[in-house]
Amino acid sequence: MEFFYHPDQERHAPPSFLLRGRQVASPEGPVRARMLLEGLASLGIAVTSPATTDSPRLRERLARVHTRRYLDFLETIHARWSALPEAAEVVSPNVHPCGGGHHYPRHPVGQVGWHMHDMACPLTADTFRGVMANAASAEAAAEAVLAGAASAYALCRPPGHHAGPDRAGGFCFLNNSALAAEVLRERYARVAILDVDLHHGNGTQDIFYARGDVWTGSVHADPADFYPFFWGGADETGEGEGRGANLNRAAAAGQ
Repeated sequence: MEFFYHPDQERHAPPSFLLRGRQVASPEGPVRARMLLEGLASLGIAVTSPATTDSPRLRERLARVHTRRYLDFLETIHARWSALPEAAEVVSPNVHPCGGGHHYPRHPVGQVGWHMHDMACPLTADTFRGVMANAASAEAAAEAVLAGAASAYALCRPPGHHAGPDRAGGFCFLNNSALAAEVLRERYARVAILDVDLHHGNGTQDIFYARGDVWTGSVHADPADFYPFFWGGADETGEGEGRGANLNRAAAAGQ
């Protein structure tokens, strides 16, 4: 098995996030990757870094799973946010289009609320470079499989499965598994994503919900009592060409 990780992922290092109304230290930091890298090193496993973290091909592939306006937002929002009077150093929303918005805002504050689903995805000056390195690692692992590897492992942080076509959420900005699936789709007619995590992979589900070429399945805690709350039910099976290509299996939290 080949292993991929790019050290620029450490550039995304938010100091805190909002939890139950309180600012607390963010659990999603570079230390998570360092611990896994130490574990791999202890086993004598070498990790390969992608040659580049930003290429026209990577951007084109990302545009298949995310909207271009969202990708533009991630790249430019920190500079535009920082130009606002009395803006904090970290980009974080204070308004959301709950119930569905009717038009896309021009103002940076409105765009932050549109594209950031919750308060668990603070964005810093280095976030975009960090998440692009993250995506490049997933891309490299998928390309290794296309080149003949029986399997490949991409060490990706921040995580990705809460990132939807047009939004960030749950510490996630770019959807790594969705990107890898798109790379594999360049050769294979159908690809499957199995998401085994405490939280439902709502972003991955939304990206492929109306597509039949990528089957998505998620095993997670019951969203009636657990994040992301609004997605992850057994009745969510896909729509249109994707009907029957999405499967959710939820268990009571704590089991």
